[in-house]
Amino acid sequence: MEHLHDLARAANPSPSRRRSRPAPSAVRPSLQRFLDAITGAPAWVVNQRADIIALNSLGRALLAPLLDDPDARNNQARFIFLSPAARTFYPQWEAAADAAAASLRTAAGRNPRDTHLTDLIGELVTRSDAFSSRWSAHDVRLHNSGTKHIRHRDVGDLEFVYEAMQLPDHPGWTLFAYTSAAGSPTEERIRLLGSLASTPAETPAPAPETERTGHRRTE
Repeated sequence: MEHLHDLARAANPSPSRRRSRPAPSAVRPSLQRFLDAITGAPAWVVNQRADIIALNSLGRALLAPLLDDPDARNNQARFIFLSPAARTFYPQWEAAADAAAASLRTAAGRNPRDTHLTDLIGELVTRSDAFSSRWSAHDVRLHNSGTKHIRHRDVGDLEFVYEAMQLPDHPGWTLFAYTSAAGSPTEERIRLLGSLASTPAETPAPAPETERTGHRRTE
């Protein structure tokens, strides 16, 4: 029903709302501090286009395969539909794809004049048959909680329960937090992932002077 109201408003906009304001993109320092204070669970913020806006340390470590993927360009929907790596990262890829397409359909009903959103949808329809078929299904869905399975390249299979919270000061922004059951393998693996993420990369030791100059130093 809420989606039908969104479509009705889109079809009959009031004169005062004919031009939509651009969505904010800057992350308030207090919001980033809030994310950073969540130390036991991956957490991040996305906008209505599924762009990754901000993350905490565990969120960055968990989503590293997405963030590092050139096809994704920091966008979850692009990653799911355009990157071959997504089918490994999401063992239940079909469910993840259904959810991503339905979320974009819901966002499009609410914000039909968001050109960045329509450009993204056009790109996915053109480049992904999997997205195009789902887009044609006209499925709409809000994802406020659920279960997510991830296969991470560094720590293996993970099973989370997630919660989604809207951020009223930023319309269209959603905060996701992924938690795991106490004592579960996922909890242990997330601790390992956090440890790996906090370990600085080793800096190569400087070469001995004989290697740098080709001569042995004499005293």
